[in-house]
Amino acid sequence: MNTLKKQMINKVPEVTIFFWIIKIMATTVGETAADFLNENLHLGLTNTTYIMGILLVGVLFLQFKASRYIPSLYWTTVLLISVVGTLVTDNLTDHFGVPLEISNIVFSLLLAITFFIWYVNEKTLSIHSIFTHKREVFYWLAILFTFALGTAAGDFIAESLHMGYWKSALMFAIAIGIVTVAYYRFKLHVVLSFWIAYILTRPLGASVGDYLSQPHHAGGLGLGTMGTSAIFLFVILTLVIYLTKTKKDQMPFTHEK
Repeated sequence: MNTLKKQMINKVPEVTIFFWIIKIMATTVGETAADFLNENLHLGLTNTTYIMGILLVGVLFLQFKASRYIPSLYWTTVLLISVVGTLVTDNLTDHFGVPLEISNIVFSLLLAITFFIWYVNEKTLSIHSIFTHKREVFYWLAILFTFALGTAAGDFIAESLHMGYWKSALMFAIAIGIVTVAYYRFKLHVVLSFWIAYILTRPLGASVGDYLSQPHHAGGLGLGTMGTSAIFLFVILTLVIYLTKTKKDQMPFTHEK
């Protein structure tokens, strides 16, 4: 297999500062866009779920068909799965009356089971090894559960525990900082560090999104879901165009089993 062909099998970006910036912003958009479609456009939770679910399936189909990492396609998938993950939790809470505490437990278990089955079958959870459709299924399933779990965790801490949005965001940011220090200073395992940080960015983004978009009387800055979504989508689009042109997040080939 020549070098070009090897590079084409990597389906995810390298973990750089751009990765984390876009990821956190995508999680924020997942929160605010779901609220915008549901409430501001009056589509309702059910119709919003159907529409975004269909869009996600279509984009995932294209993502699986792609033979290489394509920034615009990959991050569109992340954005849509962020919205759908939010809607899954919202449906459980609003339509089925499932307490956020239960949602947190259920999604934590589903995520743990996904990681367990993934590791038992593939002997790795590294995102440097997403070069088969089977591993890609595990990868995107784990991403979906992290978004659903993050939404439940963020809402539970900010609203049910009455901590407020900015305090919740600060708490999750500190937690991510601790993981970062543990990785760089104390050599915490790279794969474990990545997934802990990835999981924590979801409730961080949800708390930031709610803080920016919610009205003042609810503890937010009052930018609205449309304004917050538009600002973050513009930044994401700018960064994705930059990465497409510069290829700074192209992952080098590493042969992992």
